Amino acid sequence: MCFSGADPTGGAGIQADIETLCSHGCVAASIITAATVQDTVDVISFSPMPEDLIIEQARAILEDMPIAAIKIGMVGSAEIAMAIHSIIMDYPQIPVIYDPVFSTETDGSLSTEELVDAVRTLLLPITKILTPNIHEVHVLAPGSDTPAAAAIGLLESDVEYILLTGTHNKTPDVVHTLFSNNRELEKFRNERLPHKYHGSGCTLASSIAAQIALGQDVLGAVRKGLEYTHKTLVNAHRIGMGQHHPNRFFWDK
Repeated sequence: MCFSGADPTGGAGIQADIETLCSHGCVAASIITAATVQDTVDVISFSPMPEDLIIEQARAILEDMPIAAIKIGMVGSAEIAMAIHSIIMDYPQIPVIYDPVFSTETDGSLSTEELVDAVRTLLLPITKILTPNIHEVHVLAPGSDTPAAAAIGLLESDVEYILLTGTHNKTPDVVHTLFSNNRELEKFRNERLPHKYHGSGCTLASSIAAQIALGQDVLGAVRKGLEYTHKTLVNAHRIGMGQHHPNRFFWDK
C-alpha cells in the first residue's frame, strides 16, 4: 500500500510507486495524499487530499486485500500524517517504509513546521525503514553536525533502520549508508551519474518495500533496492525539458 502524491508527469509520486512495484511483480494499492501541479523541472503547486478520504481509501483496501508492506511518500499536511498514523496503528504487523518528501529539487517547500512535527512524533516511531537524503535528515534532526549524526539521532525516535542516501553529497561516487542499533551497519556505493532524475527517491523506497513484501530481510531489501534503482537511472530518458525519468522497466528490452 502506497501513500503518495499524484505526479502528472508520471515520473515521481504514486506513478513511480506503481511502476516500481509492478516491475517487481507486486500490486500497488494506491492511496493519493495530494494532487500536484508539476513538470519535469519542478513542482509548481499542490493540494492535499481531505484526510477523511485518505482514511476511507486505506481502510477499504485493508479490509479487502492482504497488504504485505506500506510505503509512505509525500504526506502533504499534518492532518494527513495523523490520518496515516491512525490507520497504521491498527495494523502494527505491516512493515512501513517511509521516504520523507519535504521539498522539491529546487528547494520549493512541500511541508510545514506542523507537518514535520507530526512526522517526528507520529510517523517515525512506526517506521521500519526510513530513506532520507542529507537535506531531509537535517529537517527531521535539526542542529546535528553531520548527516550521519542526524541519522543516528533519529534512531532514538524508534525508527528501526535509516538508509541515508548520498545523491546530494559531493562525493565522486554516490555513497548510501544504512544505520540501525545506534550505529552504522553498512555502506553501499554506486557510480555517480551525470543527470538529475525525477522520482529516484520514490523508486528506491518502493523497490525496498517490494523486496520486503516479497520476503527479503532488510539488508537484502536495501541492497537489491539500490541495485534496481541504479539500473533505472542508467537507463533513464529525458522526456521533457527538465530531469530524466527513471526507466523502471529497463529489463523489458
